[in-house]
Amino acid sequence: MPRKLTHVDSKGRARMVDVTSKAETQRVARAEAVVEMAPATVMLLRNEKLPKGNALEVARIAGIQAAKQTSGLIPLCHPLPLTHVDVAIEITAKGARIETTATTKAETGVEMEAMMAASVAALTLYDMCKAVEKGITIGPIRLLEKSGGKSGHWRNEKS
Repeated sequence: MPRKLTHVDSKGRARMVDVTSKAETQRVARAEAVVEMAPATVMLLRNEKLPKGNALEVARIAGIQAAKQTSGLIPLCHPLPLTHVDVAIEITAKGARIETTATTKAETGVEMEAMMAASVAALTLYDMCKAVEKGITIGPIRLLEKSGGKSGHWRNEKS
């Protein structure tokens, strides 16, 4: 039997879920984004020789800022008191892998904040590298793991 959509009321209208009666628990979510680019661009990124400067640090800060802005960008997300956001960027042979973690103590999860951080960090990395390469690709962007709340721990089987 399909699950009922929580963000739709009985008349089919979009709604923000009422989390008033939910327990406040510690919640953690991890997400990732993959950025692929040409070997020459990877070398410039690795050696901090891009025309716009330190792309990794700018992308990291952008990811943190994005997590804090999630509820303002995704209409039905609750504003959450984030207690920690981490953005780690690993340079790979094909580009970069961005892994983010968002943590809160709240009535609802932080999956969207972790995924927003990964997405915006990846877009910022593109922006910082586009002067030397326009064909950079982003994706997949995905949730890796979440914990806390009624549904407990979940881990992406593909990770």
